[in-house]
Amino acid sequence: MTSKGRKKTSRRGFLQGAAISTAALSAAELLKKEVADAASIGDDQAIPLQSTEFDFIQKSAALEPDKIVDSACQFCNSLCRLKVHLKDGRIIDVLGEPNDPVQAGGFCIKGPMMTQLVYNRFRLKSPMKRVSGNKGDSNSKFEPISWDEALSIIASKFLALRDAGEARAIANKTSGRLPRGTGSLVGRYFSMLGSPNNTDVGPVCNDAGGNALAWTFGLGNFTNGYGIDDATKKEDLGSAKFFLFLGTNQAETHPVTFAYLLRSRVQTKAKLVVIDPRLTPTGAQADEWIAPKPHTDLALILAMLYHIVTNNLYDAAFVKEWVLGFDELKNHLKSFSYTPEWAAIVTDVPALKIKLLAEAYAKTKPAAIFCNAGISHQLGAFDTYRCLTFLAAITGNIGINGGGCNFMHNTWPGELNLPDIIGKTPSKDIALPVGPDYFAESIISGEPYQLKAIVTQGNPLLACSDTIKVQQAYRQLEFYVYTGLFMEESAYYADIILPVTSGFEMETVYMRRDDRAIRWQKQVVTPVGESKPDWHIWIDLAHATAKLDKRNPPEYWRDNFPDSWKDYRQLWATFLTNTPGMGGMTQQRLSQRTEPLRWPCPTVDHPGVSTLYLDHASWYEAASALNPNNVGKRFLTPSGKVEIYTQQLQNRLAESGHSALPNFYTHPEVTGKHPTIEYTSELVKNPVNPQALTQNIKLGKISSGEVHKEYPLMGMTGRPSVVHFHSITQWTYTGKQMNGVRLVQIHPEAAKKVGIKNGDEIIVESPRGSIIGTALIWSGIREDTIFIPGWFGTGQKMAEEFGTPYYESVNILIDKQYYDNLSGQQAFKCFACRVKKA
Repeated sequence: MTSKGRKKTSRRGFLQGAAISTAALSAAELLKKEVADAASIGDDQAIPLQSTEFDFIQKSAALEPDKIVDSACQFCNSLCRLKVHLKDGRIIDVLGEPNDPVQAGGFCIKGPMMTQLVYNRFRLKSPMKRVSGNKGDSNSKFEPISWDEALSIIASKFLALRDAGEARAIANKTSGRLPRGTGSLVGRYFSMLGSPNNTDVGPVCNDAGGNALAWTFGLGNFTNGYGIDDATKKEDLGSAKFFLFLGTNQAETHPVTFAYLLRSRVQTKAKLVVIDPRLTPTGAQADEWIAPKPHTDLALILAMLYHIVTNNLYDAAFVKEWVLGFDELKNHLKSFSYTPEWAAIVTDVPALKIKLLAEAYAKTKPAAIFCNAGISHQLGAFDTYRCLTFLAAITGNIGINGGGCNFMHNTWPGELNLPDIIGKTPSKDIALPVGPDYFAESIISGEPYQLKAIVTQGNPLLACSDTIKVQQAYRQLEFYVYTGLFMEESAYYADIILPVTSGFEMETVYMRRDDRAIRWQKQVVTPVGESKPDWHIWIDLAHATAKLDKRNPPEYWRDNFPDSWKDYRQLWATFLTNTPGMGGMTQQRLSQRTEPLRWPCPTVDHPGVSTLYLDHASWYEAASALNPNNVGKRFLTPSGKVEIYTQQLQNRLAESGHSALPNFYTHPEVTGKHPTIEYTSELVKNPVNPQALTQNIKLGKISSGEVHKEYPLMGMTGRPSVVHFHSITQWTYTGKQMNGVRLVQIHPEAAKKVGIKNGDEIIVESPRGSIIGTALIWSGIREDTIFIPGWFGTGQKMAEEFGTPYYESVNILIDKQYYDNLSGQQAFKCFACRVKKA
């Protein structure tokens, strides 16, 4: 956006404008307003959001800030810069960054809620240890202890297990709330301890998309960027002429970057198609909303591929030069007759609609695919994402501005590497299977071995499916360390509780995982109580371990975890020195930018990469910096091309029951009779996550449909609304005030059959258990499907302020045995259920 086209507003006017654009107005109304504004004034004229706006804060002795700090919102992946206004060290206002053309000065309702994490009466303020009560009991008693005592207890337990030959019995699970790079320190500690079970949040979030991208193109990252590509000086995703959204509700999950796409669409007239079993605020902005049966996206995509291939709608020149396995794909689609007519029966989407969709996508370039948890939370997530990469590849929509496979994922770009460990580390056993939170299975059954000590940075008692079994496991667990901001549900199972800082209380970087964009954020306020940033905790734990370890000298731990790394600038400089492709992302450069900088960025003169695999000198420079073996490669696969099928891919995937060319299968609790999945008791090496085991599977058995005799509906879970981000916002005043009731979306006809009216308290039951909620009669959902918001829990004490219920986790309803055995993704997007009036 040029300076002529940028809106000019007062400081106070901008804040109000941001609130209007994201709360009071629909996106459609916002777009109409912007078009009208643009048409009514000249290029050189400022565009006031409100012609009668006055700034009554200016020259206010009490409210004029004495300091403004550049931080960032950490409630979603839009990566909004927050300009935090301070008076006498207290936060008095939060504004956005007007000079970032993607953010365009805006932020959604969650931005100011970052302040409510700082000033919150429920914050944990000191380390605590359990002194009485059964694990999981909300009446459990904890007493404050010093950090020295807390870390000494943890280190003693870990060393005792290691010395007993049970280092593998110690596990950690990171989460998306962690400051960037903390996971590298955790991994370093676990390597030095000798445990293989340092795991991440991927199985309950978005690992599968990154996994599939890596297997097809070479890197496990969102392929395109928001805003101008500094290498080509052209718009990247804003230049797309076609947007295909599958299982992503960006209006509520990525509102600011979605608003950027909508603003761009006003100019390009790009078509937007949203595929989702329910109508969301994202679908409301679409040219077309398509509502397939839950968990059948794979069938829809296979049929689109079939129609494109058999009607010669693919990009023959691109396929010939850059794609391996096209002929095998063509034969595969034909041999299994994955026609639109076949898919219509499976998905409940008319064949003609599938054909027209395939033609519109194939004939419109550039075309961009966007996906999120709606695809990731399927038991065929990896295979579904792989087929979407095929769709982009055969139409030539990869490696171009405005195209690509823009799959939300958890991958920190390129890892964040530390120097080699000084000293000899113990050998490690193979890790536990990836997902579906195999921790619980290991604790209860002891197979393939038993976990005895766990540290978490998330809230597994809400995040994991089959909640009752997970609760049972954590009650049995020998030793559990919970780290967090509040006494969440999981904290009541802990032996030791460690308080952490919120985003405004630390200097670090934050990432827009979508397009690999990174911002530097400065510390706004001092830490609350005795809370510490997570990376400090692991450095201090290493030093506590040094004092107690009788097998290694103190230097083994201290030299590998220097105190200087507590200064995040020093830690970040260490990452840059040791991580390929990051040399240009210095603290100084990041701090001076109003826009984030995208990885990879090998030198301070490099613009950063917006479009991965772009046939441009800047990409080849970045690719070779990532790995010398990439010199001359466009795609970072072994062949240097897009790999749809190779014999090597086939052999690797066959070891775990899959194929390089996926066949259709779905969840056994999808209505009707379909090919589904059988899990064997055999544990094999996971080809996607080779450090771990996985269950071998068999595909193709036809589901019986018996479960639907008693449970006729299909349930899906997801985000309650734009107000919330996982469970953390349930601890804010705004979050509970605006969306503190669990509203279960039910089609009018489905509700009528069981005598439910809007606002009724209802019970939702599955073969695993039951939960309560409030009926929200909603015609914008399939009649055979209900939507139940997740991330409500029994520990969310802010409910006291508003008299809202304390809800059990929705994941009680979900069977943890159904998951993607490659990525570990849990299947939150379909489960058999029924509803009745409470």
